[in-house]
Amino acid sequence: MPVTHRITGDTCVITIDNPPVNVIGLAVREGLVAALDAAEAAGVARVVVTGAGRAFVAGADAREFDGDPVAPHLPDILRRLERLPAIAAINGAALGGGMEIALACRARIAHPRATLGLPEVTLGVVPGAGGTQRLPRLLGLAQAVALISEGRVVGADQALALGLVDALADDPLAAALALPAADFGPEKALCDRPAPAPDDAALDTARKAAAKRAPGQIAPQRAIDLVAMAAAAPMDQGLAAEREVFLTIRRQEQAAALRHLFFAERAATGRARTLGVTPAEVKTAVVVGGGTMGAAIAYALAGLGIAVTLVETTPEAAARARTNVEKLFDEAVKRAKTTAEQAAADLAARFRFVAGYDDLPPADIAIEAAFEDLSVKRAIFAALDAGLPQTTILATNTSYLDVNAIFAGIRAPGRCLGLHFFAPAHVMKLLEIVRAEGTGPATLATAFRLAERLRKIPVEAGVCDGFIGNRILTRYRQTTDLMLIEGALPAQIDTAMEAFGMAMGPYAVQDLSGLDIAYANRQRKNLRAQPGIRYVPIADRMVEDLKRLGRKTGAGWYDYTDGRRSPSPVVDDLVRRTAAEAGVTPRAFTAAEIADRALLAMIEEGLYILAEGIARRPADIDLVLVHGYAFPRWRGGPMFAADRLGLPAVLARLDALAAADPLSWRVPGLLRDLVAQGHTLASLNQEKT
Repeated sequence: MPVTHRITGDTCVITIDNPPVNVIGLAVREGLVAALDAAEAAGVARVVVTGAGRAFVAGADAREFDGDPVAPHLPDILRRLERLPAIAAINGAALGGGMEIALACRARIAHPRATLGLPEVTLGVVPGAGGTQRLPRLLGLAQAVALISEGRVVGADQALALGLVDALADDPLAAALALPAADFGPEKALCDRPAPAPDDAALDTARKAAAKRAPGQIAPQRAIDLVAMAAAAPMDQGLAAEREVFLTIRRQEQAAALRHLFFAERAATGRARTLGVTPAEVKTAVVVGGGTMGAAIAYALAGLGIAVTLVETTPEAAARARTNVEKLFDEAVKRAKTTAEQAAADLAARFRFVAGYDDLPPADIAIEAAFEDLSVKRAIFAALDAGLPQTTILATNTSYLDVNAIFAGIRAPGRCLGLHFFAPAHVMKLLEIVRAEGTGPATLATAFRLAERLRKIPVEAGVCDGFIGNRILTRYRQTTDLMLIEGALPAQIDTAMEAFGMAMGPYAVQDLSGLDIAYANRQRKNLRAQPGIRYVPIADRMVEDLKRLGRKTGAGWYDYTDGRRSPSPVVDDLVRRTAAEAGVTPRAFTAAEIADRALLAMIEEGLYILAEGIARRPADIDLVLVHGYAFPRWRGGPMFAADRLGLPAVLARLDALAAADPLSWRVPGLLRDLVAQGHTLASLNQEKT
């Protein structure tokens, strides 16, 4: 039974038991109604609501959001609950609807490890069962609007300091049963408390923060509107407005996209459990390369308590690597993530900096983070293979190179794979786990388990140039370069893509990372000589003719003055001259057309990646683009966007583009098959073992 109740004396204990995290679905709501019926019939003096297992209630069952609401409805249940002498014994996570259940109670006692919050905006909705009206009456408008609009989840200690809970107890149920009846009388019900005082400054601050943190997203701003109502309207009116907004926006595009990513993330982080083997626990690591990437990987590993040996080529380079790691500890101290004393202790206890491979300790994993050169990487792994046990997992952090070629000749190839971290490696959540030809399931499972410990979103990828993310990035940039030579200008394309929701346009991003990096990759692939493609030389001429390398030289696709970018007449002239030399007559592009073409290019490449088995699921492609390349989260990713556009419509548009420019556009056979069968990309997201 998802909800049980027992009446002992004058007390009714209601236990929500819907594993694994006690989400509120129809059966739970029906069980709550039955429990309340029994409590009211018995005329109990006390109702205690708690959860079974490690969660109180982790929210509503988001799978129900795509359908029509079915009675009984949680808001109606909570109006009944708040009229009873109820106490919430919060044994674990109380999130979303779980937090709203707790707010409908007259007292809240939490376990010290409990987490609490109303994170609905992160799923594109607002609290739908009284959260926006009850929380301001408990905490005041300023605290409530910040928590709700950010979707922030707090620990028990902070919840107690805020006044979100009344007490902490190792056994919340026992503490609730021992609470004197006088401590939870009718005056404690939030519905009977006065409305919070208006606070226009807090609302304005929340609106500006939401616009910066979640640009383009609807839910945070609507949530702020509702919290404002708590101070300006009777509670019944506020509850009715909240419910209307919740039911309206939960069916809209943004909410659907954010739910899609929520379930995709959950599947990705649970991948290790689908491989049928037990992952090893990584306790020791070797990291080769102490530059920006290697130092950050080592720092992230050490943060888990893993002992790290960081390898460089010379004593001088090892000293620089130590300095790079020390800078990361210094940043953590400045952000109050640790103390100077603790940072010094962790550095001493968890790090060893060495030159060469002659004295390596045994390690569970070795991760190479050298620059992108196949011969360099092969030499590193030959040394690691000779210097470490054959049980050590060997991982390369390459962004583009052939992982199979890197590991050619290595003993025990089942332990080899790619771990493509994204910079900065200790911050960015995405980790592409690249499956080489010989990678064994135990190695994959251990990599996924390590990613889970690092709190990253792991996505499995096969071997190809650029794997999932950089392969799509290359196609995206090729497409925007085509629009350059056809008549668009860099600033126009960037503006259009930023309006679409990308954090930065493609040319601003290249200026930030350095034009020489993309240039080196193009030279490696020798695009000029590749048959069957439409080569656009503008990006190469930026480096070769104009010597513009981006922000680091003060000039790239844009001119930079005091760090601020402005369109460059020199670059715009290069674009126009190159088009004229190619015999292309420029034409006008609208912002919508630019964004549409860029998205179609990502979709097209994603379909080929799926067809080739490089990505396991369409949702994995979406995770890579959202978490690694700043694709707008509220659009769900390119594969999700393809389904929302409709695959027949995508097919028609790609057919038209391919007919007009067959060197630049192709129509994936997988797309034709899906359309012919009436299937969607979402139908390919079922977990494979």
